[in-house]
Amino acid sequence: QVQLVESGGGLVQAGGSLSLSCAASGRTFSYYAMGWFRQAPGKDREFVAGISRSGDRTYYADSVKGRFTISRDNAKNTVYLQMNSLKPEDTAVYYCAAENIGSGAPWAKYNSWGKGTQVTVSS
Repeated sequence: QVQLVESGGGLVQAGGSLSLSCAASGRTFSYYAMGWFRQAPGKDREFVAGISRSGDRTYYADSVKGRFTISRDNAKNTVYLQMNSLKPEDTAVYYCAAENIGSGAPWAKYNSWGKGTQVTVSS
């Protein structure tokens, strides 16, 4: 399995931006499609964005389309989530995940997870 470590979370005002990073180690990063998920207090974990192995396909939850952008740098073993126009409802712990089918789709089976990074958006 691949080991994942998220960073970049923090406190931001509504309308602001944050950039999350997820560094991978342990296996060949380019073998995995990657995804970002989030979980708010009292809610189920939900898919946010996904990206294929090569980065040629991306998927987004409707709630973040047009505001969030997922990208990856296979040379740096890192996947990113650029979050713009943040809203209080984006407040959650954000998790990076990997899946080895290669699609990055919301319905894929993600089987490696990071420990998460907190994002808090104040109104």
